[in-house]
Amino acid sequence: MIPISATQTRATCPYCGTGCGVLIESVKGKITNVQGDPDHPANFGRLCTKGSTLHLTAATSVQQQTRLLKPMRRNARGTAPTAVAWDDAMNDAADRFAAIIREHGPEAVGFYGSGQLLTEDYYVMNKLVKGLIGTNNVDTNSRLCMSSAVAGYKATLGSDAPPSCYDDFQHAQTIFIVGANTAYAHPILFRRIEDAKRANPAMRMIVADPRKTETAEMADLFLPILPGTDVALFHGMLHIMLNEGLVDMGYVARHTQGFEALQAIVRDFTPEAVASACGISQDDLLKAARWFGDSTATLSLYCQGLNQSSSGTDKNAALINLHLATGQIGKAGAGPFSLTGQPNAMGGREVGGMANLLSAHRDLGNADHRAEVAHLWGVGDVPSKPGKTAVEMFEAAARGEIKALWIACTNPAQSMPDQATVRKALEKAEFVVVQEAFATTATCAYADLLLPATTWGEKDGTVTNSERRISRIRAAIPAAGESRHDWAIFADFGRRLEERLPELTGGYRRDVTTLFPYDTPESIWNEHRESTRGRDLDITGLSYQILETTGPQQWPMPDGQTTGKARLYEDGLYPTPSGRASFSAIRYEPVAEARDARFQYSLNTGRLRDQWHGMSRTGTLGRLFGHVSEPLIDMNPQDMTRLSLTDGDLVQVTSRRGTVIIPAQGSEAIAPMQAFIAMHWGEEYLSGIDAEGRPMTGVNALTVSTFCPKSKQPELKHAAVKISKAQYPWRLLAVAWMPQDQALAVREALKPLMSAFAFTSCVPFGREGPADGGPGKVGVLFRAAALEPASDALVERIELLLNIGGDDVLRYQDRQRGQRRAMRMARTDGGLKLDAFVLAGDISAEAWIRPLLQDELAADAYGRALLSPGSTPPVAVQSKGRQVCTCFNVTEPAIVEALGSCPGNTDERLASLQGQLKCGTNCGSCIPELRKLIKLHPLPVTTTS
Repeated sequence: MIPISATQTRATCPYCGTGCGVLIESVKGKITNVQGDPDHPANFGRLCTKGSTLHLTAATSVQQQTRLLKPMRRNARGTAPTAVAWDDAMNDAADRFAAIIREHGPEAVGFYGSGQLLTEDYYVMNKLVKGLIGTNNVDTNSRLCMSSAVAGYKATLGSDAPPSCYDDFQHAQTIFIVGANTAYAHPILFRRIEDAKRANPAMRMIVADPRKTETAEMADLFLPILPGTDVALFHGMLHIMLNEGLVDMGYVARHTQGFEALQAIVRDFTPEAVASACGISQDDLLKAARWFGDSTATLSLYCQGLNQSSSGTDKNAALINLHLATGQIGKAGAGPFSLTGQPNAMGGREVGGMANLLSAHRDLGNADHRAEVAHLWGVGDVPSKPGKTAVEMFEAAARGEIKALWIACTNPAQSMPDQATVRKALEKAEFVVVQEAFATTATCAYADLLLPATTWGEKDGTVTNSERRISRIRAAIPAAGESRHDWAIFADFGRRLEERLPELTGGYRRDVTTLFPYDTPESIWNEHRESTRGRDLDITGLSYQILETTGPQQWPMPDGQTTGKARLYEDGLYPTPSGRASFSAIRYEPVAEARDARFQYSLNTGRLRDQWHGMSRTGTLGRLFGHVSEPLIDMNPQDMTRLSLTDGDLVQVTSRRGTVIIPAQGSEAIAPMQAFIAMHWGEEYLSGIDAEGRPMTGVNALTVSTFCPKSKQPELKHAAVKISKAQYPWRLLAVAWMPQDQALAVREALKPLMSAFAFTSCVPFGREGPADGGPGKVGVLFRAAALEPASDALVERIELLLNIGGDDVLRYQDRQRGQRRAMRMARTDGGLKLDAFVLAGDISAEAWIRPLLQDELAADAYGRALLSPGSTPPVAVQSKGRQVCTCFNVTEPAIVEALGSCPGNTDERLASLQGQLKCGTNCGSCIPELRKLIKLHPLPVTTTS
């Protein structure tokens, strides 16, 4: 039940490509709550930890501290921006771009967008760049995410169209997950897999991944392949299927072409050779091939582990080869199903919003396709020269070839590989426009002009999810401050550019007075819809009204149809000239950057359960840092021992491009000589200065920009690195509770101080109400390390920002030894509580002082020990431990204790655990970890004599 005074608005979640429906509750123009939409076919009311906290990221206190609310302009690089009127900002943008285009030509400008733009936003941006300016230099961060999947589908099936749907989970007999940690990256889809497994215990699940992730924990067969060996694995499986008669030669003969060439290649991929190359056993390889081939329905799920690779297209195509060879496509429960990483990466692909695409799955290299789009738009032509893709665009800007960059709804100063080159590009470009909802991203610091855009809860339009399902997005509240919709900003800029560059408009048809006549998102969408007529993604049977009255629909849905198509290629006909799918006869290529004597470790990157991308949204919530509270590198315990490391010790991680200092943590999920850092840790949370005095810029200082030659997607999933113990004896830890309406602003004020140390991390913690039943409490944690003690002035500045001052603060200082302590106490009904503290020099007391604060334990008994370096607590501190369930703040020790009284099999123990502690009963994101803990803590076996 929603409050009588609340308004309920249907929309979708802005995070992953699952496309979950949400119901936004708002009161007087403010978002007050969010629930899963029980009628949305993607999630049926379920939301993960990220989606279920959307209303908290939209809270007024958060918006006031993080949002970009007015146009801002810098008069000079390195200075603070000042507010300007929209008209002045747009005239400035149009003047600067027009001047650069006149002097250097259209190729001197580049536009970089995002998979979080709505389809309508994407469409106008694409039309602006290709139709008006006359360059194809428009790309998006989907290039980092899904471009290999696009190229793989086109190379084999003839079109960028995932053939499967979410309902296939319940029909599959074998599920093959490769290169995806679905439990973390697509939690609601993983719930559906769990449901399917529960309903059909005979269903088999295979997971191939270098890490033993939470997804792998649920697998019936886990293949811990070595990084980059996916193609070898797939070829080896096909070799076995051929030898054992598991290939459907009838399907191959009727519906495919090119199988003979592939056969010749896989002949050499014997079980012995493949097991050795992949680092797995022959028995497991044989089992995987047999399970895949003899199943009545095999469904493959894959994501960045295949895509983010220098051979990403080949990895996608090699997996699709297996489905074509066995006829596991075009039927219930079967097919190669690429899981989209971002909420509208599919929509961007549909409108051609990338450097090599045109609207409605047309190819830029096809002259007929270019002519069709030019006619639709009313322009003389669409340029034929391929545009610069994401990595190429920033490399060109770093060389000075691209003079102006327009960046919309993305944070390349965090998310792009090889950050040294990206930041050189942002610094060298003559003019940088950042169109963004959040003022706190790293990229904003490089903008000459900042344009405030609307965000979730304020936007109106459509998105398309992983199963080709289009959903309406409706605005629940008015735009914040002076922010404008992305499509409206692009259209306004386009109209001003038309005025300044009349030579560009000379190629318009006589009946076209402007390329940007739009006054509503629906008018844009209708034009996009017309571009799909007769194409493989024909949506001419759809309208805003149909989406609003009948709900989300899958494409294709041509004129005259009443519903979209759930599965593609059921008739065995493919959108190719021959009507047949094509096998890809591809060679196995290893990772782009091989390990050597200096760079001995393979570094992998990926997602955390409760965070999203650069964390401009999720990073505003302390409660979402409960599961993983600070930046870490996960390493195999054997490697930790060999390097004399214990959990929490700092290591220096160096690649051929940069260095990161980060705490290490042992993890059995990581194989020896491999390591893992979450992709989210940019300089906003992890920073410092390396030995040469260069600023460290987060995890992507390490990653390689080498990309797949077919998809241009970079190899973010692997970098060769050196790891050594970092010797920084002086440490600092400052932790403080503070009002919710100040915490984010304090973090922003602390950011400039992060570069004063060799290593720094700065993160929020706590819990935000009222979702957890309390008033909420937020804190900030600042951790640093250096060779020498920091100056008193610097530490005092940190204390001042954390409000550690006044008569209620206890202090100790030994300047000679570089020791310093400060404790801010608060008197409550339960006695004295620790409200903030600083430990400098020796911070070993963190083990017991930090729990006193974060768990809000009574501090009366600890007195002088709080100020005495090296002291032990007079009373043992019982920490609540690491959080597992974010929704109900249930910790690992509480779960382990409760498991002692939970009998039965895994499902029965899980149900008992949920009944006792409620963990896993709300969003369910913690269920994979609960299952893992159940496995690790079996009940003792009792015997009777």
